[in-house]
Amino acid sequence: MTVGIRYDWQPTEILTIYNTPFLELIYQAATVHRQYHQPQQIQVCKLISIKTGACPEDCGYCAQSSRYKTEVKPEALLQKETVINIAKTAKESGVSRVCMGAAWREVRDNSQFEEVLDMVKDVTGMGLEVCCTLGMLTENQAKRLEDAGLYAYNHNLDTSEEYYSTVITTRTYGDRLNTIANVRQTNVTVCSGGILGLGENVSDRVGMLHTLSNLQPHPESVPINILSQVPGTPLENQPDVPIWDVVRMIATARIIMPKSDVRLSAGRARLSQVEQALCFMAGANSIFSSDDNKMLTVTTPCPDYDADKEMLNLLGLEMRPPFQKQEKTPTPAMI
Repeated sequence: MTVGIRYDWQPTEILTIYNTPFLELIYQAATVHRQYHQPQQIQVCKLISIKTGACPEDCGYCAQSSRYKTEVKPEALLQKETVINIAKTAKESGVSRVCMGAAWREVRDNSQFEEVLDMVKDVTGMGLEVCCTLGMLTENQAKRLEDAGLYAYNHNLDTSEEYYSTVITTRTYGDRLNTIANVRQTNVTVCSGGILGLGENVSDRVGMLHTLSNLQPHPESVPINILSQVPGTPLENQPDVPIWDVVRMIATARIIMPKSDVRLSAGRARLSQVEQALCFMAGANSIFSSDDNKMLTVTTPCPDYDADKEMLNLLGLEMRPPFQKQEKTPTPAMI
């Protein structure tokens, strides 16, 4: 089978890839990965919660929803100086992308958005890639973020269109796709993926990958998140996702979206170094790291900078610099 850049993947094809015998699947994904990426490089990212808690949405997995009683205490928008200092520490630790997340349903044209635009300008000015995840976005707001220097916008699909309303009722799948379409009216890159462990089945996972792989162009970043069960949320009692499922999703995403960065995101803290190495072998080339053992909130643990440096050194991997474009023109993978 020849794998090039395609936008017409069918669910049956994706399911066949997902169900490939495990070691063969890793081999195929690793082959594709080496044709489109530098396999020894991992991009290390830092996620900053610039506005925590009190979100009006009802996402069943989220500690920041105002509808659930969790450990998260609502906080005001961080001061720009605080964000700059966090970004500075991250850069000194080898981080090349800083992601700023706000617990908003949507961006509003107000003074807080103006403050976020200033944050984007200043962190970009430090020589870092800046990604934002601020909720739904109009085309005009996307263009303003572009003018501020934004490198990427994250807006996850979470799961399949069919299963989506089981997890979230306060917005629709169409709302998600519309925001991605608005970002595509700019030069800002798209970061969109999903979460494993929401109670979905394999067909839902395939459905999400089908939607992403039929976007033209593919998202430049595809985060694969593993549910962190948050006490107080509807999904607090979901079972852990087996590592085999995580690796299968990463490998499948790598094969059908060869040029995209596949980001091993939330939930990585519970994976061993060996399990993470399997994910890297299967095509993951980005992780989130931290200096406070938190990814986004107090309930989402994240490995720290020192532990991640130790792991990358052990595996002979290096941190990828910011704004690095792929130089080589790949040939289709023969697998």
